[in-house]
Amino acid sequence: MAAFFLALVWFVSMRQAVLFLVGVGMGSVLAGARFGFTTGWRRLIEQRDPRGVMAQLFLMALAAAISMPLLAAFPHDLGAALGPPSISLIVGAFVFGAAMQMADGCGSGTLYKAGLGIPLNMTILPVFALGSFLGSAQLEQWLSLGAVKPVGLVGRFGPWEAFGLTCLGLIVLGAAALLWCGKAKPWFDRRLFIGAVLLAILAVLNLAIAGQPWGVVYGFGLWVAKIAVATGAFDPASNPFWSQSVNLTTLSQSVFLDVTSITNIGILAGALWIAAGQSSKSAPASLTARQWTVGIIAGFLLGYSSRLAFGCNIGAMVSGISTGSVHGWIWVPLAFCGSVLGLRIRRHFGY
Repeated sequence: MAAFFLALVWFVSMRQAVLFLVGVGMGSVLAGARFGFTTGWRRLIEQRDPRGVMAQLFLMALAAAISMPLLAAFPHDLGAALGPPSISLIVGAFVFGAAMQMADGCGSGTLYKAGLGIPLNMTILPVFALGSFLGSAQLEQWLSLGAVKPVGLVGRFGPWEAFGLTCLGLIVLGAAALLWCGKAKPWFDRRLFIGAVLLAILAVLNLAIAGQPWGVVYGFGLWVAKIAVATGAFDPASNPFWSQSVNLTTLSQSVFLDVTSITNIGILAGALWIAAGQSSKSAPASLTARQWTVGIIAGFLLGYSSRLAFGCNIGAMVSGISTGSVHGWIWVPLAFCGSVLGLRIRRHFGY
C-alpha cells in the first residue's frame, strides 16, 4: 500500500495520492465498522432495528453541515452531486433498491466486501462494472423519456437555508424510522456513529480535494469503457454520454487520474488491510447455484440502474443529499420501496 502511494506521488500527482489515502480511510471505516447501507435498511425493514439507518442519517447531516457552506464559499472550485429528476431516476432508484438487497451490497458495500474476500461480492464487482458501463451508454435514451433540470438547494436558497431544509428532511426520516420500530428499540450504536463521523469527514475531504463529491459507480463504468475502447469494441464518439468532452478526456487518460477510480481503489485497499488484520475469519455462507445466479443478475442490475439513478447510496443519497441535490430526496423513498421488494425476492430464494 505504501509503495502504491509513493508511486502515485512520483508518477501521477500528490492530489491523486492523497485521494487514494482518503479512499483507504473510507474502506477501513466501512469494513472495520461494518457500516453497510444495505444492511442498515434490511435490519430496519425486517427486524425493526433503526440503528444502522440512524447512523446513516447522522452521516448525511454532518456532511451537509460542512459541505454546503463550502459549496457556497467556493462555487467555481467545488461542485454538488446534482442529478435531474427524471423517469430514469424513478426507474433506476427503485431497481437499485431491489437489486442491492438481492446482491447483498450497494456500490460501496460491494467494494469493501470484495476487499474483505467475500466470494459473492468479488464475483459481482466486474458484473456491476459492466452494468454501469451499459447504463451510462444508454442513459440518453432513458432521459429522453422525460427529465427536468437538476435542482440544487444551496444555489436556490443559500447554504444555511439548504442545511435547515436538509436537517428537517432527515429528522422526518428519522422520526418515521423510530415510529416504525417502536420506543423499546435502541437507536444508538456507538460503533456505527463513530463510523458515520469518520465517513462524513472523509466525504468532505473528498469534496475539498477532488472538487466533486464522493462517488463510486462512475469509476466502475469507466473501467469497462476503457477496456471496450482499447479492444475496439466501443466507439465513444458515437455515444451521447461518453462523447462528452469531460468523459472523452477521462477515457484518454490513465485510470489513476480519475478521482472516482482512485478512491474506489483505496476503498478496496482499506478493506483488504482490515481483512489482513483480522485474527479469525468466519466462512461466508455457501450459496446454491440458483442463489449465485440471482446474485450475479442483481449485480448487473445494480450497475445499470445506478447510472439511470445518477448514483448509488453514496453518489445519490449521501453525496446528493449532503450537497443539496433534490434528486437525492427522490432517490431515497424509491430505493427504499425497491428494497422491500428485493428482500421478498431474497427470502423467496432462501438467502
